[in-house]
Amino acid sequence: MRSCLIALRAAGVATVLVLAPAATAAHADDSVEVNLAPATVVPGGEVAINVSGCQGTTATVTSQAFAADVELSSRTGSQFSGQTTVKAGVSLAAYEVSVVCDGHRHPAKGQIKVVQQPTDQQTPVAPVRAGGGGAAHLAVATTDRVEGTGPGTPHAVIGLVLAGVAAIAVAFRSSRRRRTESD
Repeated sequence: MRSCLIALRAAGVATVLVLAPAATAAHADDSVEVNLAPATVVPGGEVAINVSGCQGTTATVTSQAFAADVELSSRTGSQFSGQTTVKAGVSLAAYEVSVVCDGHRHPAKGQIKVVQQPTDQQTPVAPVRAGGGGAAHLAVATTDRVEGTGPGTPHAVIGLVLAGVAAIAVAFRSSRRRRTESD
């Protein structure tokens, strides 16, 4: 009787040892896919995440490059989506992206590459002529005048009128003073 009990326990342990790796392999060889847009990003950049093939009701995406783990929202059935930010101080390298579907981890399902921001890109210092309807030429004309072309004709006329008014006020005051002194 005792040997029968030992044989049953040994068979149970053998079954667990055989089935446990098979269950793990089933989750490792599943059809979970991660799509990142963009796949190459600068530190502090935004990344859109789409996960497909995730069985269950919850999905979380993790990576050492992300500022935090991302809990995705379900679009339809096994489709999940979300957005995250890459850490501002992260090292420039390629990072693995893993998915957890209802507690089942799916490691290295994607990759994000963090690169240095190009320094040769010029930042516009004035309005760019890209759309804007009929107002684009006004913005450029205003910018040109501000950058040092000087005052125009309307400013000169206003200045002359103010100088004339000041001259008349001084003359009127002087003539009034003379009258009061002579009386």
